[in-house]
Amino acid sequence: MLKGVHLTVMMGPVVAVPVPREVTDALTAVQVTTASGARSGFQLTFSLGKKSLLSRTLIPGGFFDPMIRVILIVTINGTPNVIMDGLITRQQVVPSNDPGKSTLTVIGEDVSQAMDLIDFSGIPYPGMPAEARVALIIAKYAMFGIVPLVIPSILINVPIPTKEFPKHQGTDLGYINQLAAEVGYVFYVEPGPAPGINIGYWGPEIKVGIPQRALSINMDANTNTDSLSFTYDGLAKTLYILFIQDLISKVPIPIPIPDITPLNPPLGAKPPLPLHVKIITNEPDQNGVAKYSPIQAALIAMAKAAKSSDAITGSGSLDVLRYGGVLQPRKLVGVRGAGFAYDGLYYVKSVTHNIKHGEYKQSFSLSRNALIPTTQSVPV
Repeated sequence: MLKGVHLTVMMGPVVAVPVPREVTDALTAVQVTTASGARSGFQLTFSLGKKSLLSRTLIPGGFFDPMIRVILIVTINGTPNVIMDGLITRQQVVPSNDPGKSTLTVIGEDVSQAMDLIDFSGIPYPGMPAEARVALIIAKYAMFGIVPLVIPSILINVPIPTKEFPKHQGTDLGYINQLAAEVGYVFYVEPGPAPGINIGYWGPEIKVGIPQRALSINMDANTNTDSLSFTYDGLAKTLYILFIQDLISKVPIPIPIPDITPLNPPLGAKPPLPLHVKIITNEPDQNGVAKYSPIQAALIAMAKAAKSSDAITGSGSLDVLRYGGVLQPRKLVGVRGAGFAYDGLYYVKSVTHNIKHGEYKQSFSLSRNALIPTTQSVPV
């Protein structure tokens, strides 16, 4: 590993423990990807000798079998960062005629994979609002250290058992995502803050908070990114209009849905104009909101509008030691040196960790909903 960077690999069924030294010595590459709106994944690559411990004992003994838990911890200058807590889903062995070229690749996803294996359709939830159902479902996976963080929605609806009897539909993960979509929420599992602990977050996508250390480009000695580029897609933004029928006159009333909320504030001073318009009604149609109340339809439309408003995107890569820490996804980060229009705060949509002997780099993607920064400075 690099000076100042230490990688800890833990594996095991349900409870992960540090792996033998032979395993870490054989590890040649680590890749971990975390993205907003998608399940996190990892890939570990090992060199595989004919008489190595991996070939003779560990692979036949099931050490790398599917559903084995893997925890990856990166310690930088004494500060630990849990970058993955997941489960193996596949292994690939590639033999080679060249000495030392045979490899074992282990592929997996975060522990939410365990929530997507069994169909529990039909389980009743009498008198339980969606928030209680989500917390109850997540509690079943305490063995994986998943702690529920459930944010109540403004649509808390306690079904009356004599009138409505909610029932589980599909797998636990699918049902939780369905409940989240009905109120414009998201669900994901985030590793940490301690090894073996995960946060099961069910709530709105939050784009506020304390920004991370700025990404600097074209600033001579202060540059801490290897590359950084931006794209302004003028066709990305969509204006959603919700039609609600007046109860007395029966006249449909158009209501434009804002893409700016307290949790999704403008990150720039010049928002793009919406060039697409989409109509949402709670009549049977192709938009899939016929079963929702007007408030539910509005919340879903607001979530869609917020996603479509991110017309400015960025991508790049950095060296972790030069940057001075690990860039975290689903948080804000500052950008400087990219020019007046593109400097300022961005939301980190995805991060990919690439770790090899003597190298730790991250590639990332950013997004925001307007040009021109709203702040004069960003944290460095």
